[in-house]
Amino acid sequence: MLDANLKTQLKAYLEKVSRPIEIVASLDDSAKSQELLALLNDIASLSERVNVIERRGDDERKPSFSIGEPGKASGIRFAGIPMGHEFTSLVLALLQTGGHPIKLDDAVIQQIRELDGDFAFETYFSLSCQNCPEVVQALNIMALINPRIRHTAIDGALFQNEVEARQIMAVPTMFLNGEVFGQGRSGVKEILAKLDTNAGARAAKELEKKPVFDMLIVGGGPAGAAAAIYAARKGIATGVVAERFGGQVLDTLAIENFVSVQETEGPKFATALEQHVKSYEVDVMDVQRAEALIPGKINEVRLASGAVLKAKTIVLATGARWREINVPGEREYRNHGVAYCPHCDGPLFKGKRVAVVGGGNSGVEAAIDLAGVVNHVTLIEFGAALRADEVLQRKLRSLPNVVVITQAQTTEITGDGKKVNGLTYTDRVSGESKHVELEGVFVQIGLVPNTEWLKGTIELSKHGEIVVDAKGATSVPGVFAAGDVTTVPFKQIVIAVGEGAKASLAAFDHLIRSSVEDAEDAQAAEMAEA
Repeated sequence: MLDANLKTQLKAYLEKVSRPIEIVASLDDSAKSQELLALLNDIASLSERVNVIERRGDDERKPSFSIGEPGKASGIRFAGIPMGHEFTSLVLALLQTGGHPIKLDDAVIQQIRELDGDFAFETYFSLSCQNCPEVVQALNIMALINPRIRHTAIDGALFQNEVEARQIMAVPTMFLNGEVFGQGRSGVKEILAKLDTNAGARAAKELEKKPVFDMLIVGGGPAGAAAAIYAARKGIATGVVAERFGGQVLDTLAIENFVSVQETEGPKFATALEQHVKSYEVDVMDVQRAEALIPGKINEVRLASGAVLKAKTIVLATGARWREINVPGEREYRNHGVAYCPHCDGPLFKGKRVAVVGGGNSGVEAAIDLAGVVNHVTLIEFGAALRADEVLQRKLRSLPNVVVITQAQTTEITGDGKKVNGLTYTDRVSGESKHVELEGVFVQIGLVPNTEWLKGTIELSKHGEIVVDAKGATSVPGVFAAGDVTTVPFKQIVIAVGEGAKASLAAFDHLIRSSVEDAEDAQAAEMAEA
């Protein structure tokens, strides 16, 4: 099951295990059960501390397996074969069950231990979903810390009957005690915030105690991370406040154009960014959403929690999000057939008909990826021709199960009240309205900047981007901006990193000059009084 190279790596990891691990496999006579058993036996062969027990005829999903200590109830179960992106989740579950330290703050661990109640979580994932492992790993960790928490990670592509019955059309989807708990990427802190209703108020009180920062960066994507690193290296009091560290990079599958890094994945890149930032004395305040900017000699940022952070200079790096097509049915059927991440949700549409809206690189790449999974792809493009790179268009044209419709304006996404059943568009040449029957719609039409909270405070372009000059300065003195949220063209990670560094250096220059001016003003005032 595991190749020689992977076995060598896993054996080295398992040498870190300090206590016995018991894997209990629930199997039947299916080929998938045999495949899972081969994987588990491969793992057991790499460490004397790992033991596999086979069970048949029990009430658990098949194939599935639990990971725990001998003689103790296990709170971790995988239903399916956790390869692909979830192989890391499997390895971490083994290491942490075997005594490897959990990398969480002591306060967070204590908060998990003190949760009052019994929590049975189920997470539906796909093996190609880059967002799913964070959810799976977070809930596995929580199950290890608190014995009243149980978590089962379920491969939606393998357990299609459950996906259909529960009408799951997006991953990751979390259930708690049988009810939908949440969808999309979530870490331990986000999950805790929903479980511990008093956590937000406590966090707000702690944030209110923060001193005035020399520089506060709002946003934790590539631009924000670069700004924080450059600020911290100047030795000034630096803070980062972000809704989720990593930003949109977390939703990016393959990164192949970041200079000096030939290939990586978004979540790995985001983790590296965070680790680099935290290697300096930077106060990182995550799971916090900015709600208002209040300019002044000391600038203030009001958060959704009610807390207010103060800073002498600010760098805005709040990034962008997927643009919606804003037609009837889009929001009603979001996560019920309307999706924005083909890598994550594509496997849930195996054998079905889907549409991709958008003929740029993202749209064509999505259509190519989906064509290998679904029954048929209809690509809808507003313009007269696709806008993607020619190499991508050639690949698209070679696929037998893809149809491209240009000069088409999407007017409605239809459904039966529960899930998507079609898409309506207008032929922009004939004016005729046409309908395509399908089960999923993937929207890929670009980005919209996260600036709603800044309207009326700072100058924005007609597209909602923050207007900046060559140094990243905004219309508000002492406030700078960088990355996809600004008017700087070409939304690329490498550009965002450079712009973040530049905005940080410009903010530092402003800080120094302002300090000198304040000192001169104070000296002049003293002389006047004398």
